[in-house]
Amino acid sequence: MATKTAMITIAGRPNVGKSTLMNKLIGEKIAIVSNKPQTTRNRIAGILTKDDTQYVFMDTPGFHKPRTKLGDYMVNVTKDSIADVDMTILVVEPIPNVGQQEQTLIEQLSAKKCPVVLLINKIDTVEKDVLLSVIAAYSQAGQFQAIIPICAKNGDGVDELLAECAKVAAPSPFLFPEDMTTDQPERQVMAEIIREKLLWCLDREVPHGTAVEITTFSERDNGIIDIDATIYCEKASHKGIIIGKQGAMLKKISSMARADCERFMGTKVYLTTWVKVKENWRDSDFLVRNFGYSE
Repeated sequence: MATKTAMITIAGRPNVGKSTLMNKLIGEKIAIVSNKPQTTRNRIAGILTKDDTQYVFMDTPGFHKPRTKLGDYMVNVTKDSIADVDMTILVVEPIPNVGQQEQTLIEQLSAKKCPVVLLINKIDTVEKDVLLSVIAAYSQAGQFQAIIPICAKNGDGVDELLAECAKVAAPSPFLFPEDMTTDQPERQVMAEIIREKLLWCLDREVPHGTAVEITTFSERDNGIIDIDATIYCEKASHKGIIIGKQGAMLKKISSMARADCERFMGTKVYLTTWVKVKENWRDSDFLVRNFGYSE
């Protein structure tokens, strides 16, 4: 069978629904999601093999103005991810004017002569006349292969998007095994699942100052997986918040994470979590690299 592949980047400002879209396209949760901006830190590849075509979607950190070494890394990942791909999906919110961040991305993409599909996400939150105004505003802002209104949460518009992706697929052997859904090592996926629960359960700046390191990942003869994870935070006061009264918050975070880890791995997981303080780690080149954020 002759096969084709397409490398496609998903770009946009923080919190527009890029990771939700990735998970819907792949049909499996491989990118963490929360209602907080800058949830995604690394470039994550989601792999969809459909008939004779393999689509490799790259979820990227939101395009934002960095304030830390970690922020610099995240912006560089986004810039690198829109280079040398077959297509970029630009995800925007249904707001009837083009923001500065979107305009910058459109100009960068135009300079690369790369096909761009514009996705207007969260269409379930606006009336039809507003949506038409959004389409009109972006039609004047740049040249797009297609403009597709979509609701990543429930999948409306996904089939139309895949049809556009198929247009840029080129003859090539598959890049990954057909049953593979992400390029992320299992340890990294487990760490990201734990970080997602920190984002869900904690407020203000606390979850953004956390990193997760998997120190033990081992499988027993009976298939049960043992995971030891260390959660790093920036302040002693944050450590107390993460652990909670009599350990209640850490227990809640760990329980939620373990359930998702078991779903992903398809087997029973024993998860042990610890909390340590690494002051201002987001501004340390060494620690940012040490926690896996290396370009």
